[in-house]
Amino acid sequence: MFTQLIKITLKAPLVIYHLPNLVAGKIKFYPPFSLLLFFLIITTSLNAQDTLSSDELFINARTAAFDEDDYPKAIRITKKALEISPNYSDIRIFLGRLYTWTDEVGLARKEFDRVIETDPGYEDAHLAYGYLEYWNDNPKKALIVIEPGIEKNPDSKGLLMLKAKIQNNLEEFAEANKTLEELLVFHPKDSEARAFSQKIKDLSSKNQIGVDYDFVYFDERFSDPWHLASVSYGRQTPIGSVTGRLNYANRFTTNGVQFEVDAYPRISDTFYAYVSGGISENGGIFPRYRAGFSLYANLPKSFEADLGFRFLSFSRSTWIYTASIGKYYSNYWFNLRTYLTPSNISLSKSISLSVRYYLAGADDYLSLRIGTGLSPDRPENYILLDENNKVIGSLDQENLESSNISLGYRKSIKQTNILSIDVGAENQEYALDKKGYQFTVGAGFTKRF
Repeated sequence: MFTQLIKITLKAPLVIYHLPNLVAGKIKFYPPFSLLLFFLIITTSLNAQDTLSSDELFINARTAAFDEDDYPKAIRITKKALEISPNYSDIRIFLGRLYTWTDEVGLARKEFDRVIETDPGYEDAHLAYGYLEYWNDNPKKALIVIEPGIEKNPDSKGLLMLKAKIQNNLEEFAEANKTLEELLVFHPKDSEARAFSQKIKDLSSKNQIGVDYDFVYFDERFSDPWHLASVSYGRQTPIGSVTGRLNYANRFTTNGVQFEVDAYPRISDTFYAYVSGGISENGGIFPRYRAGFSLYANLPKSFEADLGFRFLSFSRSTWIYTASIGKYYSNYWFNLRTYLTPSNISLSKSISLSVRYYLAGADDYLSLRIGTGLSPDRPENYILLDENNKVIGSLDQENLESSNISLGYRKSIKQTNILSIDVGAENQEYALDKKGYQFTVGAGFTKRF
């Protein structure tokens, strides 16, 4: 509009159309006055461009960065806003972030340092500066940067989560676990912190020992109860945790022993694996050989998933394939898992839903599990008897129905002592048109050190 006005002014005498004279058909020319009016319009227009407040310029800068993806433009507007309000911390932090995103690390540090110098303990400044150093592979400096912010803001979810990530990066797993415990005290419904805590809980100690015992009672099927017990020792290694376990069972008034090794090798921040193997001399109480493998993925939005297989060797070999999807939401963890066992004539299916309600940290929760079919990861399902009392693999009876439910409680004491109690019931069809209940009561104790 103003460009057109300039062109008109250059080509013709300056005129003012006085409304009464225009209506009467008369036009009067006022060259000096019209020139003055023209410059007034131009000056007013230019001043209008310069009278935006720092807040309005801040909004325009964010629009340029996020909506237009134009960082250079956003930087120019942000600098202009700082000319108006040089001590506006949020705008200066935003400029530091813009420099961070454009790899101007030195300039970003200067902006963050200036904010922290004038406004010590300002949460957003320490958070932005901490992530700058964390992303640029300076975890120790990042930790130094955020500590004063945490001292001033002890309940800051962002700063505590960043601190746990840094400590995990430095392989200070015990410290990271402690930081997450503090975060969850202030924010017990934070799903990201809950998932992260579960991921690193077993890394927080170099060693752990455990003992477990299960008592299994049958109302119809067997006259004698089963006794299952195990002792284990686990240790953190450079590749992940490795646990050796000695299992004992008394079934059918016969004793059996099995030795197992479980490992959880870390592949990356996203992937880790479960690798397991076991051997037993008494093939009638435990499978003579067993093995398992699963690949786990930590997914965005606090999801997780895994895919793998289990192998059991009785009088014949049985392969079972498994997959699950899990989700942390508020204080809850949900997991849906299936086991698929192919055979020559059909496909045996097992499905279960597990729910945990966390009362505090990663080892403090109530649990509920409901399902159908037999799980090969539960030792009480390793062995079944057919009608002729011949020992067979648990999943040979693939056409028989089963439904189960279990409740559990897990409690940590001073983070290094974990107690667990479980009770369960299963209604199992052990032969055609013959069903019976199986009741299980279990307890366990784990010591980390």
